[in-house]
Amino acid sequence: MASSIGLSRFLETETPAVSLVLDPLNVDAVISEITSDLNDTNNAPDLEALLARAKDVLRFNLADARLYSLIGEIKYRQGEKDEAYKLFDQALGVSKTEIHALQRSIGHSTETGDLSRAVGEIDTLLRRWPDQFPAISDGLPKILSDPDGYQAVLTAIKAEAPWRVSLIYALSKTSEGLDFANRLLLDLTGSNAPPNSGELSAVINGYFRQREYGPAYRLFLFSLSDQERKLVGYIFNGTFEPVAGGKPFDWQTRDQSGLEITFAKSQDAVEGESGATVRFLNTPVKNTALQQYVALPPGSYRISLFASARNLKLPKELFWSIRCLGPAGEIARFNIPEGTYNRQRLSLDFSVGPTDCPMQALTLRTAAIAESWRFRYVGTLVMHKLSIERNPS
Repeated sequence: MASSIGLSRFLETETPAVSLVLDPLNVDAVISEITSDLNDTNNAPDLEALLARAKDVLRFNLADARLYSLIGEIKYRQGEKDEAYKLFDQALGVSKTEIHALQRSIGHSTETGDLSRAVGEIDTLLRRWPDQFPAISDGLPKILSDPDGYQAVLTAIKAEAPWRVSLIYALSKTSEGLDFANRLLLDLTGSNAPPNSGELSAVINGYFRQREYGPAYRLFLFSLSDQERKLVGYIFNGTFEPVAGGKPFDWQTRDQSGLEITFAKSQDAVEGESGATVRFLNTPVKNTALQQYVALPPGSYRISLFASARNLKLPKELFWSIRCLGPAGEIARFNIPEGTYNRQRLSLDFSVGPTDCPMQALTLRTAAIAESWRFRYVGTLVMHKLSIERNPS
């Protein structure tokens, strides 16, 4: 007998019918077999026979929540939905994390408008079964569109629900979801669980994909701390203060083997002023080293850079570029000179046209198009301050 039961356990998942021959009371094998029959798309299940079988096994396994859930599913398919939901509730009374009962109950709570309960059940489901987020994500816009549902979701993510990140990223993928994600992040600002850089970047990048640059920039501004607000201008943090960032309207750096970029008080900077130090490592350097998106309305501007350099050798140009995120393309470029110098001021006037330039990318880049060792960048550049100011009309 003991040998038969052990073999039955081994076979219960892959071959439940064989397992049941060896041990007719193997509840796992019964559940597996009934579930397989219910999910068989080629043959219509005999619901009455399956119901009788499940009830028969339940007599010996009254504490198994899966059986109440399974009987509830059979009742649901027979059209007896009120009875089915009672059984799902009974299953959850035995085990609050019974996955199928939770899924059915979430759908029912959402349909009947009991959205606080729905969110509570979603929280329970995803804490135990985090991989189930895609199964409930389609119902989230309906929940969030209701004031009670929205408040329940906000309360949950303020309490650091582990599915918070999945929620924000999922909402950022659609136009409808973006508005909810934006609102949630704004409501989290100033709370004990403020939005982090990754969440803000996900929503801002979602707006970028939709080419909705205005809402993206407003979200960035509203999410800033009091310390960060002091750095706001046409260029954010134009003095390259060493503050945590990484959002699209903040400085973004790329890992490049040919250079190092640090935002800190540098020995190379005049009188210890803060700035961005770019140290070239005697290797080729291709493309962008530093980038930030800026929001310049149509008009005439001047971009200025105060910089120092030591033994700076640039085989191909090193320059700041302003490029429209639209058909207009690059609208300004000014080069950084080679050599050794101290607090040299560089500036260039440019204009943003009334059309085809809804947002701009500001980048520090090289003119190298291939990583040839004939073009090796050497020396140190310290950028003390980079600014854009509007010219008087």
